[in-house]
Amino acid sequence: MSTFDPNSPAIGNGIYGLPEDSRYSRFVLIPVPWEMTVSYGSGTAFAPHFIKVASAQVDLYHPNNPKLYEDGIFMDEFPEEFVEKHEFLRKVAEELIEELGLEDSIADKRQMAAQYAEIEKFTVEVNQWLKKRIRFWKAQSKVVGLVGGDHSVPLAFHQFLADEETNYGILTIDAHHDLREAYEGFNYSHASIFYNVLKHKNVEKLVQLGIRDFCHEEVDFVNNDEVKSRINVYYDRDVRSRMYHGESWAKLCAEMISALPQKVYISIDIDGLDAKLCPNTGTPVPGGIEYQELTFLLDQIKHSGKEIIGFDLCEVGYRENDWDVNVGARLLYHLCSIC
Repeated sequence: MSTFDPNSPAIGNGIYGLPEDSRYSRFVLIPVPWEMTVSYGSGTAFAPHFIKVASAQVDLYHPNNPKLYEDGIFMDEFPEEFVEKHEFLRKVAEELIEELGLEDSIADKRQMAAQYAEIEKFTVEVNQWLKKRIRFWKAQSKVVGLVGGDHSVPLAFHQFLADEETNYGILTIDAHHDLREAYEGFNYSHASIFYNVLKHKNVEKLVQLGIRDFCHEEVDFVNNDEVKSRINVYYDRDVRSRMYHGESWAKLCAEMISALPQKVYISIDIDGLDAKLCPNTGTPVPGGIEYQELTFLLDQIKHSGKEIIGFDLCEVGYRENDWDVNVGARLLYHLCSIC
């Protein structure tokens, strides 16, 4: 890094224009271009590539760490054979989802069951690869972050932490609970990520912020006696009501952070932000967290002395313009700054 000039235009091949060398990088971002079960808008599978492209326009001075770039940030590669198989099976998944919406469907039920099984088998295969990849980088003392893709992506990270018997809490920013047992026939749906994660007893606490679009099944799950002590939900409506009645954002952040154990994993579905910051995300919802509110919360976690053991950024869309990926690239850089 001694010859790298952070003031010059980005010329390196790496993310943020940095030298592309994992050996000297403290941070490793694993791209996961995956959106197998998205049920509304698509495009998140393109996010890792276009976030990397947009990152070349991010200025590298960060108030949390002015020389953050010297730590090195390396973006890994996703296997090409997975990309090709994902593209094929995504079309199969789209057809399955479409059939669910037809009252007079004449589809062969046995064929559909076989297709669901094939998609699930491939999902497990990719999760196993990703878990091994996380372990590979962690063994080299890297700080690992995942770049999705839809929000089913981080399951492998939590499986890795379960294997390691690491006790920790999760802070998630999301418009949705993602607590469905399954959705549209998919057990590993983006709408089921935290239902699946909470099966691991080493997850001591799940703090959810920005939630504003959810179903009865998820509310029942949150209030279930078996799990409710492990889940703290900050519904967007309730947070805004408390602020409109005079409570400060700083106070609310302190309350959220105090509920988390010492080790914290941060999971950000970009649709947890105000939709003006992510108009091309898969399922945009009115309301949400402002960018500076989120970065303030992240900074407060850093200042609290909690240990951030991993993070992900998911559901960044790319369809009509590059606004979403510009927001995503800056948010990723900020996540690195607090680790």
